[in-house]
This record gives sequence, structure tokens and C-alpha cells, in this order.
Amino acid sequence: MTSGASLQGVLERITFQSEESGYTIARLATERSGSDLLTVVGPLLGAQVGESLQLEGRWMSHPRYGRQFEVWSYQTVLPATIQGIQRYLGSGLIKGIGPKMAERIVTHFGTDTLDIIEHNPEKLVEVPGLGPKRTKMIAKAWDEQKIIKEVMIFLQGVGVSTSIAVRIFKSYGERSVQVVRAEPYRLADEVWGIGFKTADTIAQAVGIPHDSPQRVKAGLRYTLSQAADDGHCYLPAPNLVADAVKILDVPADLVASCLAESVTAEEVVQEHLNGVPAIYLLPFHRAEVSLAATLLNLLHNGHDRLGAFAEVDWARAESWLQERTGADLAAEQRQAVRLALTQKVAVLTGGPGCGKSFTVRSIVALARAKRARVTLAAPTGRAAKRLAELTGHEATTVHRLLQLRPGGEATFDRDNPLEADLVVVDEASMLDLLLANKLVKAVAPGAHLLFVGDVDQLPSVGAGEVLKDLLAAEDIPRVRLTQVFRQAAESGVVVNAHRVNSGHHPVLEGMKDFFLFPAEEPEEIAQLTVDVVARRIPRKFGLNPRRDVQVLAPMHRGAAGAGALNLALQEALTPAREGMPERRYG
Repeated sequence: MTSGASLQGVLERITFQSEESGYTIARLATERSGSDLLTVVGPLLGAQVGESLQLEGRWMSHPRYGRQFEVWSYQTVLPATIQGIQRYLGSGLIKGIGPKMAERIVTHFGTDTLDIIEHNPEKLVEVPGLGPKRTKMIAKAWDEQKIIKEVMIFLQGVGVSTSIAVRIFKSYGERSVQVVRAEPYRLADEVWGIGFKTADTIAQAVGIPHDSPQRVKAGLRYTLSQAADDGHCYLPAPNLVADAVKILDVPADLVASCLAESVTAEEVVQEHLNGVPAIYLLPFHRAEVSLAATLLNLLHNGHDRLGAFAEVDWARAESWLQERTGADLAAEQRQAVRLALTQKVAVLTGGPGCGKSFTVRSIVALARAKRARVTLAAPTGRAAKRLAELTGHEATTVHRLLQLRPGGEATFDRDNPLEADLVVVDEASMLDLLLANKLVKAVAPGAHLLFVGDVDQLPSVGAGEVLKDLLAAEDIPRVRLTQVFRQAAESGVVVNAHRVNSGHHPVLEGMKDFFLFPAEEPEEIAQLTVDVVARRIPRKFGLNPRRDVQVLAPMHRGAAGAGALNLALQEALTPAREGMPERRYG
């Protein structure tokens, strides 16, 4: 494999081209290849069959298709010979010119043909069979191709890769150069796959000053988006300014001034929480306001789809449940069942082993006994599968339930609500703000919504701790299960989870499913982790480490961080084999 290579040839055939990314698989003829065509792959937006191309990239070997040239950037090289010009025009590049018409035009104008089309297209009427109407069509098609190429050349000239240049052109068309020159930071907000750092690099290339207000405002939004990636819906203004100063390397007073302008221009939103200004990105503020309002509307809606439970004989209902399940509900569980079926919004929480799953199963059984339509969902596929196993009824992910599309739009929403009388969401601690807002908006007026989860488990990956906030909201009915049942009390994981939550050290003696291996140095921790995962767990429990074991690390970097552990575990569990191709992700 060679890097930094150049290749020139005529584009003979386009085998595949993505309209979205411009990624192309094509065949190229070069002087040295003769009749054997070379395969070239990469973003080739605007390149047409018959064009002579100057390609920059590298040679690579595909495990299935063999030697290929990976394109990083390209330029069109206009043909200079009569034969080359005729072939170029007759390739279908210019609408209105086929092979026969190309021959007529080149016969008439010779090597001046391309110059005539570029600067004096009106002269084309001199060619037999070409009238004014067709001449205008040819001139227009030529200009469109010219615009694409000029934009691509400009973008590549300011350090933009071809793949990103394709996205920019798809977004702005012939305005691409104007936008990139004047407002490069728009790219971070409006073009998929371009973040602040890429936009900042482009901005420097086109001469945007380091302390430009445009740059600082974009940097503030970037700082907020980074905070959102860490789970925060907003940042206190002082924290935001301090973090942005570190990222942008500009004075704090400039950042504060630009923040004030951004608030005034409604580019971000400022609220006052506990006397401190809190700054939100617009989507998170809208979602937070919408979620709170929608929950209250659901809670206090005058219609009740489970109204039959308002006058139910609970003693009789619980007796029926006991006959069906062979188990008696504890007092807390009975309270939770009644709450879920009489309150339109409710939260069921509790630590491991407290019977949340059995309680949900009881709620679902009673609701279905009254012919209610029950929908079960969870944030992840694994959680949904577990919920289905526990209740004996179909469950799905929240994304699939709402039929969320890649752009974030949902099939089911306020205007097209779910056909459900009771919606149960398990593992609600994993719900982030944006997803929770979409879910709640899709619940029909009068339907019941039950959130189930352990607030002490790992929070959502996205911004917001919805379950925690629901439990902190006085208006939302809730039941917290605290009684640990006998079977669960025998589990070291359950026992120690409750001990840690209550501020006590875990118990190690006599535990069959909880083990603690003391280690201090990061290198020692990494070696021990690999040994436990690759050898000890499979030997003691018969588990497949590649399929049945997960490793959680509290940090990304360092000898015991997720990155180093991934490499070490890969080497231990799936070592590289000679002749076996590999693909790296991330």
C-alpha cells in the first residue's frame, strides 16, 4: 500500500455513485494501463464519463476486489486533442450533445471547441442541426458543470476533503463558496458530519480572525454541545464562559459579551435557576419545556382510558392476581399497582431485588383483564427483550415504538398518538431528555404512562436525567419499593448494591456472584481485567467472554481506560491472524 500517489486518466465508466455522499466506484483508463481499466473509489461529485481526471490519493488492496486507487481529491483536465475533445463532449457530460453532435461540433471548431462553448456559446448555431434553443440548453448545462467544479476546487483549496466538500455542495449548491467565505461556522450547525473543529479549520483557511464574534458564538454553542455529550442539558453561565475560554483561547470578557449577544439574538436560551443564569441550546430548552407541559397535561386530562379502575374492588383484584401468579403482592407493590392504574402518569422505582418486574407484570395482567391496550417499551433492545420475558407480552425499544427516522422525526407524535391505553417504559433511568420528550408527546390524551426504573443505575448516555427529575417533581405520583425479597437477598450483587447506596462497604465473604479484586496500579488493573474476562469467568461460570461479558471502565484514557482495555481484550480474545483482513471502528 502506497500513500500520496497521483493518477491521471480518462473516466470510462461509473459503476456506483451515492447521491448523498458522492462516494463513487469507477473505472479509469490511463496511458500505462492500455485496455485494462483501473478501479478508483472515493468522492467524485461532478466527475463525468469521458472526462480526463487528475487524481490525488493512494493505492490500496481490497481483500475481495484487489488493487484500487482511493481518491482523496481530483481536478478535471480538459482534453487538448481533436479525438479527446470529441470523446469528452460525446460522453453525455453536456445535456443536448451526443456522440454524433459532438463530432459535428468538433469538425466545425476543431481544437477551439471548448473555448467556444465556454466564452462564445452563441456561435454553436453555426453547426448544422444546432438551433438557438438547443444552443442555450448546451450553454446552461456547461455552466452547471463548471459551477460544481469551481466549488469543489475552491473547497479543496481551503483544506476541505472531497467527502466533506460533497456535503457542503449538497447543502448550499452554487452558494457554497459564498457561505464558506463569509459564514464558515454555519457548516457546524447545518451540514451533517461537520463539527466546530472542522468549521474552525476552514474558517482559519479563509481568513476569519481568531477573535471574531462569529467564531466565539460558534464556540459557545460547541461548548454547550460538548456538555450535552456529558449529560448536561444546560451550563451555568460562569461555567460556560470558563469552558469556552479554554477551548477558544480568547479573553473571558469577549466570550461574555458574545454570550450576551447570543442570548439577545435567541441563538441560545437563558433561564435563571437558583439565582444563577443557566444557558441552554435551543433543542434542549424546547424539549425540557415541552416535556414538563405535556406530562402535566397528561396527568390532569379529564378523560381516563382506564377509568374502570376508579371503582374496582382491589381486594378482589389482588386475590385474582395471587391465584394467577401463586405469589402475594407486598404492601408497597399493591400501592404501586393501584397507582399505575388510577393515575395517568406515575413512577415506579426501587433498587435491585425489590420486585419491580413482578409489580409491572401484575399491572399489565390487570390492565389486560379489563381489555386495555398495553404497550411495553424500553430504551434498549436488551432491556425490551428482558421486559417481554418478564411480562409474557411483546415489548419493543422506544425508537421502534415511535418509528423514529434518522433525522429525528417520529411517525407517532402529538398529532398521531400511539393506540395504547397504558404505556409502560422500563429502565427509564436510560431515557434522555430528547427521547423522553418524543415519547411523552406520543401518548394519547387519557392514556396512562408508567415509568419504571432504578434511579441509582447508570444514567442516560444523552443529556438529561429524566427519571431523577421525575422523582424530584412533587406533582408526579410515585412509589419507591424498598423491601428486598428473599431470593434476591441471596444475591451478592443485590445485597452490595443496596449497601453501597446506603453508604456502607460491600460484603465479600460468602458471596457466589460478587467478587472484588484489589489492585492499585493501572497496568496491574488492566492485566487483572484481561485475566478475569478471558480466563477466570469462562472457567468458573462457563460463559463465553465475547458474547456474555461486558467491561465497564470509568475513563477513556490511561493504561486502565476503555481504549487500552479494548486493545488488550481484543488481543486476548480475538487476536489478529495472518491473511485475515481486519476493519477498525472508532
